[in-house]
Amino acid sequence: METGKAKVVVTRPGQVVALDTTPLPVKVLDDVFGAPITVHLTLALDAYSHSLVAFRLTPVSESSVEVAMLLRDVLLPLPMRPDWGEEMEWSYPGVPAALVAEFAGHSVAGLPFFAPETVTADHGSVYKNHHVVSVARRLGIDLLPARAMRPTDKAACERAFAGIQSLLLEPLLGYRGVDVADRGADPEGDAVWTLSQMEHLLATWIVSVWQNRRLDQCPPAWDPGGRHSPNTLFAAAAARDGISLEIPEPELYYELLPAHFVKIDARRGVKIGGLWYGGTDPVLDPCRGRHSGRSGRHAGKWAVHRDPRDCRQVFFEDPARRGCWHALDWNGLPPGGDVLAFSNARVGELLAQAACAGLRPLDDRELLPVLLKLLATRTPVNQWPTQMTAAQKAERARELTRARSATDDRPPAKVTVLPDPARPSELTVSIRRAVTADRQRRRQAALASRPPTPPPLLGEALRERCFFLLPGDQYDQPDEPGPKPA
Repeated sequence: METGKAKVVVTRPGQVVALDTTPLPVKVLDDVFGAPITVHLTLALDAYSHSLVAFRLTPVSESSVEVAMLLRDVLLPLPMRPDWGEEMEWSYPGVPAALVAEFAGHSVAGLPFFAPETVTADHGSVYKNHHVVSVARRLGIDLLPARAMRPTDKAACERAFAGIQSLLLEPLLGYRGVDVADRGADPEGDAVWTLSQMEHLLATWIVSVWQNRRLDQCPPAWDPGGRHSPNTLFAAAAARDGISLEIPEPELYYELLPAHFVKIDARRGVKIGGLWYGGTDPVLDPCRGRHSGRSGRHAGKWAVHRDPRDCRQVFFEDPARRGCWHALDWNGLPPGGDVLAFSNARVGELLAQAACAGLRPLDDRELLPVLLKLLATRTPVNQWPTQMTAAQKAERARELTRARSATDDRPPAKVTVLPDPARPSELTVSIRRAVTADRQRRRQAALASRPPTPPPLLGEALRERCFFLLPGDQYDQPDEPGPKPA
């Protein structure tokens, strides 16, 4: 790999990971209306082993959030799917599959995962904006842009696109090719694969075929005549250098979202992108009307993260407990919370429509009717084609697909497991044990305040009440030596 006048010799997995995006040359059906759409395929390829460590299918050109989630996928092990057999399970030497599954929390497929050191991409705006730069800084990744007009800097990634096209996509129905000569008579009418089915097909093909395919034109320097595949190259590197099982926490999702630095209003909460969130949420009570301890450019402001693919919620980290994130709902959501997901682009359209209508709402609940009109949720789904144009249906399908991807990327909510109800006999025993422990605790606390006094001698109380004893009598001095009368 060349960078300027110097050459970078890649000697280990994760040293250089190439990213690139291209339109998928197959028409697929969206999961909402079943209309044919064009999707984009984004690949992350390891330059050492030529492993396709992560990929994303997006119904529109990828944004910085998709790139951030793609980089997170490189760090995470790929879970096994229900229809995958044992031959697709983790099989790299040195680390048993049971140990990797214990670290990951699920069965792991035979696809490498690691922490990338350097990421190279082209000069697209999505790869060099401020959000991607902050994500790379958070993950400890160096961004190395490819040289302009130098396709050799990402030759392996470009060749991977060509391999996927010739080995997998060309025989599929709905293949539209890369130019008019390869295009069929009606690729949109021939489309039968849905977006979710295409994603599953790609994942299955990468794990079962690509990772075990022989690399004829790019053998390693230490064995130029050997028969190697991406799996064998990664296994050789793992046997030589070992495998790092540093799997990130699920809360990394919130940290990789775009951050907004705002003030917390005492009554309405936080304002992100023109909408208010967390108006009555008790999580914000300790911070309402107060300044944070942040200094610098955003001095005194609080960091709130939002996924632009689903703007119904924003996420706030508890300042008292680091790593504890809370979801703040939009103030305009109804009590049931059954409003469909809407993206950041829909928020801009909503505010524009409200401004055109002359609305200056004091509460975001006044914007809900405008949003429902934009989302067309008042119309049954079977009547949407009669109320929406083809462009509107495609746009709405893309929006719902991206919202579904945001839900899949989000870590599952922690469910509190309630204990089984105890039987009456067990409840009685536990109550008695608790009462006994409480009495013992109070007894020990009372004895700790004043030391115990020894009990009186036998008959001492009777001698004190005896009327026949004279003062100074020998019975009144039991400790003095001398003979005692019988």
